[in-house]
Amino acid sequence: MGVELTSLHYVYLLFIFMILGVMLLRRDTSLVCLIGIFIIGLMVKGSIYQAVSGIFQSFIYAITELLGTILIISIIVAMSRILLVTGINEAMVSPVTKLIRTPSQAYWITGLLMMVISWFFWPSPAVALLGAVLLPVAVRTGLPAIGVAIAMNLFGHGIALSGDFVIQGAPKLTATAAGIPVQSVVSASVPLVFVMGLVATVTAYWVLMRDVRDQDSLCGTAAELSYAKDAAPVEDDVAILRNILPESSKKVLAVFVPALFLLDVGIMYTANLQGGDATALIGGTAVLILVLITLLAYRNQSLEKITAYFIDGFTFGFTIFGPVIPIAAFFYLGDIGINQIMGQVLPPGSQGIVNDIGLAIARIVPLNPGVGAVTLTIVGAITGLDGSGFSGISLAGSIAHLFATAIGSGIATLTALGQIAAIWVGGGTLVPWALIPAAAICGVSPFELARRNLLPVVAGLIVTTIVAMFLI
Repeated sequence: MGVELTSLHYVYLLFIFMILGVMLLRRDTSLVCLIGIFIIGLMVKGSIYQAVSGIFQSFIYAITELLGTILIISIIVAMSRILLVTGINEAMVSPVTKLIRTPSQAYWITGLLMMVISWFFWPSPAVALLGAVLLPVAVRTGLPAIGVAIAMNLFGHGIALSGDFVIQGAPKLTATAAGIPVQSVVSASVPLVFVMGLVATVTAYWVLMRDVRDQDSLCGTAAELSYAKDAAPVEDDVAILRNILPESSKKVLAVFVPALFLLDVGIMYTANLQGGDATALIGGTAVLILVLITLLAYRNQSLEKITAYFIDGFTFGFTIFGPVIPIAAFFYLGDIGINQIMGQVLPPGSQGIVNDIGLAIARIVPLNPGVGAVTLTIVGAITGLDGSGFSGISLAGSIAHLFATAIGSGIATLTALGQIAAIWVGGGTLVPWALIPAAAICGVSPFELARRNLLPVVAGLIVTTIVAMFLI
């Protein structure tokens, strides 16, 4: 039957609504989360200094939970950086560029290649790795630059990032908040990611091919093309590095790098590695690749350069997750993690604040799969409005836990649905300020890119939500 709700439950629920309200206003939610942590700490401890200490303790707990995710993303970015500046990325995709002959081939091949590389390298570095190489090839076939940007966005920041099957950064956040295993979220997200991706990319392709005859409406203006000067990371010695590594070495490494990651996938399957174990294998492989290529490229300077690349990677990782930590710290309080952060504060029989609220809702207003699915999609989309895609998915996981408890099933599907909605909206397909990397690579306006992504993404979310109703 669950425990009776206390003032602690009502205050936590109030702050969830406040966070949603702040997100609707497109403002940052960190301050609201910090105030929420302090108020809850004050309620359970009755001491100001202990409540203040609770803020720091919640940060430690959140960072501990997220550390593996931050590390893997930082290392992947550091490795991607050396692939970019040595020109190995060009050698990796050069066989594919020979297959691109028509605008349709350019759209689908660019998108599918972006998706595959984003699974292993994450979309942000994948944009830099692919954009500079594939953009000229695609444009020569007649596909406008905006079409290349749409393909990279939808397949990379949409399909690959919303599922995040290999690195599993997103599922880790939502699964922890929902209180379920990471693999449950990954498995539940497979059909939803497929439906969402298929609807969005096919819709975008249809609209793009309809307009491709009117080239003037699709080409960037001189002002828009100014974005291109920030297209890729620049190092003073990029040209020198590309000359240091002979073409034969680049070709060998271009085969060696993906072969290692494919080997990792095979090992994960045969050894049944999941979650943190699978992430550790990918991360360790990325470190070895970074070290090897840096030794070959920099030689006598490699000792210092390896450290420099790690610094670049960790700067990126903590920049991405900086806003996530205080938000995640608040939502971890909704689970039994509050007992580890602030001591044994939950009443006897409680399974966590969110779980208790879910049981109470089930007793008062029985929810159904339709209401739950629509609500999670809306919540996920709202959390994505900040443009990161990650900062609010802990909220989606917590609400999925709450609703699934009330419905009696479907926690993994609801969690995956909220994750998909949040990342498709905020991860780099709809929010203009999150689109700048892809827009810069392709020399188009991020606002125009967001406008053209709107119909495909909204159509995909509607169809995916309907499918989720039948899976709950």
